[in-house]
Amino acid sequence: MRQTKPAASLLCLGIMTALQLYGQAAGSSSKPEPDVLIFTDGEKLIGHLESATGASVVFKSDMAGEVTVAWSKIQELHSSQKFAVIPKTVKLRSSQGTTSIPQGTVAVTSQQLTVTGPQGPQTIPVGNIGNLVDEASFEKAFRRTNFLQGWKGGATFGLSLTEATQKSQTVTATVNLVRAVPAESWMDLRSRTSFDYNEAYGNLSQPGSPAVKTSLFHIGAEQDRYLSPRLFAFGQAIFDHNVSQGLNLQQTFGGGLGFVVIKTDNQELDFKASLDYTNQRFENSTLNKQLFGSIFGETYTRKFAHGILLNEQAGITPAWNDTSAYSAFSSAGLTFPVYHRLGFTLGALDDFLNNPPPGFKKNSFQFTAGATYSF
Repeated sequence: MRQTKPAASLLCLGIMTALQLYGQAAGSSSKPEPDVLIFTDGEKLIGHLESATGASVVFKSDMAGEVTVAWSKIQELHSSQKFAVIPKTVKLRSSQGTTSIPQGTVAVTSQQLTVTGPQGPQTIPVGNIGNLVDEASFEKAFRRTNFLQGWKGGATFGLSLTEATQKSQTVTATVNLVRAVPAESWMDLRSRTSFDYNEAYGNLSQPGSPAVKTSLFHIGAEQDRYLSPRLFAFGQAIFDHNVSQGLNLQQTFGGGLGFVVIKTDNQELDFKASLDYTNQRFENSTLNKQLFGSIFGETYTRKFAHGILLNEQAGITPAWNDTSAYSAFSSAGLTFPVYHRLGFTLGALDDFLNNPPPGFKKNSFQFTAGATYSF
C-alpha cells in the first residue's frame, strides 16, 4: 500500500497537468472577439463585419442579420479581423499593386478608419474608401481559376400544355452566363466571356388539320479582352434558327471593339461595333446568301432594389455587299428573386429580318415567362 500512494499521486498530478494544458490550448483556439458597431444614437450591434465601400458598411449582426449601414450613421466600429482597405482612386489589375494597400485590423472613430498592420497604424477618411475586403477574399482574388469556375447567370424554363380537341405544347428556355476575370468589382476587368441561349418550341394539332409548328432558337458566345478599363476588343459567334421566318440557320462570325459608356455598382452600358461574316440558309435554298456586314449594338444591365435584375440588348446588322439584307434585334429580361436562388423572369425577344422568303413576315416576336435558377 505504501508503494501505491506515490504512484496514485503521480497519476493524479499527470491528469491535472494534462487538463490544464488542454484548457490553455482550448482557450488559445477559441473564437476571436466579436466585431462591434455603434450607431450615432448609441445603439450597438454585435456580430461580424463583412465588407464596406465609401458609402456604407455591410455588417452581419447576431440578432438583426445582415444589414447595410451608411457611414454617416456610424459612431464607432471595431473589428479584430484583418481587412484590405482599397482606396477609391485605386483599381488593381494584378497582385503587383497590392504592396501599397493597407492591410490589418480596423477601427473607425470620428469618420476616420485606422488600419493596424505590420507597418503600424494608418488612418484613412471613410470617404476615401473604395472597398473594404476581408483578408481571405483579398488573397483569393489573385489566384488563378480554370475556365469552369466563376460563371454567373441564370436559367429560365417555361412550359404550357393543352389536351382537348386541340392539343398544344409550348416550351421556352433561356440560359445566360457570364464569366468575368477577375470577378471582383474592386479590380479592373482583364477579360469577360458570355454565353446566351434562347429557345421556343410549340406544336398545335387538331383532327383533320395539319399540325402547326413553331421553332426558333438563338445562341450567342462572346469573348472580350480589355485594352483599358473602358475599351475592349471582342470576338463573337451567333447562331439563329426561326421557322416563322423561313430561316433554317443563320451563322455569324466576327469581332470588333466595344466601349463602356456607363459603369457603376448597379448598372453598366456598353456600345459595340463589329465586322462580320454571315451565312444565311433558308428553306428555299435559292435565297441563301453569304453576307459581309457589321453589327452595331448596345447592352445594358441594371440592378434594382430587392435584387431585381434587368438585362437588355439591341442592335442593327447592315450587310455591306447586299444593302437589302439587313436585320435588327432586341431583347430584354426582368428577373424577380423569389426564394434563395429561385426567381421569376419575364422576357421578350424581337427579331427583324428584311429579306425573308415570300409568304413569311419580316418581324418575329417572342415573350417568355418562367421560373429562373440563378448561378
